[in-house]
Amino acid sequence: MKVLLLTLGCKVNQAESSQMAAELVAHGCNVVELDGDPDLCIINTCSVTSKSDYQSRQLIRRAAKTGSKVIVTGCYSELNEEAVRSMSEVAMVVNNNDKRCIINNLYSSASCNNLKVAHNGRSRHFVKVQDGCDNACSYCVIPMARGSSRSRAINEVIDEINSAEEFYNEVVITGIHLGSYGYDIIPKVTLSLLLRTILLRTNVKRIRLSSLEINEIDDELLELIQEERVCKHLHIPLQSGDNKILGMMGRKYNILQFKDNMLSIVRKLPEISIGSDIIAGFPGECQSEFENTKKFIEDAPISYIHVFPFSARKGTRAYEMTPRVNDYVKKERCEILRSLGRKKKYEYMHRHAGKILDLLIEEIRKDGTCIGTTGNYLRARVCVENPRLKDVVYVRIAEIIDDTLIGYPIEPS
Repeated sequence: MKVLLLTLGCKVNQAESSQMAAELVAHGCNVVELDGDPDLCIINTCSVTSKSDYQSRQLIRRAAKTGSKVIVTGCYSELNEEAVRSMSEVAMVVNNNDKRCIINNLYSSASCNNLKVAHNGRSRHFVKVQDGCDNACSYCVIPMARGSSRSRAINEVIDEINSAEEFYNEVVITGIHLGSYGYDIIPKVTLSLLLRTILLRTNVKRIRLSSLEINEIDDELLELIQEERVCKHLHIPLQSGDNKILGMMGRKYNILQFKDNMLSIVRKLPEISIGSDIIAGFPGECQSEFENTKKFIEDAPISYIHVFPFSARKGTRAYEMTPRVNDYVKKERCEILRSLGRKKKYEYMHRHAGKILDLLIEEIRKDGTCIGTTGNYLRARVCVENPRLKDVVYVRIAEIIDDTLIGYPIEPS
């Protein structure tokens, strides 16, 4: 059977789609692209914003045009199950907890535990180590879609990474609330212990951590990030640079704490790339609160930002909050912040002229040049003799053109 997997949303969804692909391949299925005449299409949806909902519905209709049987899973269908089931294009809806073993819904087959990793054409492998969230951010529907925090056993994670080494030189450790990893395991373990075990018991060349909260990055974790195999890159959501708005959002830090912790990170890891998320136009965000956010980003050692307009999600506390910021103002604030984000990225990139960086090759062009991502999350281009996709090479940066570092290969010292 030919199966198409379409994925929207976060790195956790990407990790889960990789697991589904492995399960399907293990049962003799052929995973194909959209133009591969699939017999079955599985859509892993997202519901983090109203735009994500719209994209999920569009993807369902697009998949139906292939003439294949359509199965829908993920956060959008979890929160809107009746509406999704009523869509004429949908043959089956599978909840989030069952998506890893989706083959059982098709063939009533045996358990899918401890499956080998399948190569899915991506350059890095996403390893989901945790699911769910116990935080109560006022704007977020994900706890409703994913439930409470749950962690995978360390040995299970290690087995998956060791299996992935055949195909990948980079793994991304991901979770809905990654920093809470291990708190539900008895006896309790931590993300630091997991990372230390990965370093000791696997040989994968690069290990990247996905999003973490600022108050979850302690000295032990920073010590481990200094290890050569761990990517010098952290994504730390800020959401707002104003204390009043942070309080309304239900975030568990204030601006002074965020600033102090971020400066501590940079003191220990001066070249680290720190990315962040910002929500523009949260209810009650007047011009002064927006200016506080803008000023904080200008002054902070942030190398890039993802900017989202506030999206009112039914069932959240923020859905009822007033006064609402009108759409025109939200759009204007998003553009201002995105322009600032481009400036921050430009400044961070230009700090690396003449530096040596590790590069994961993700694309080989017809002219022989290779495009990839550095450990500190920058796009770079280089010419390499006999290049192979997913190789990690060392590159000295010679110049910067637009949003890409240009370098030449060197032998590691």
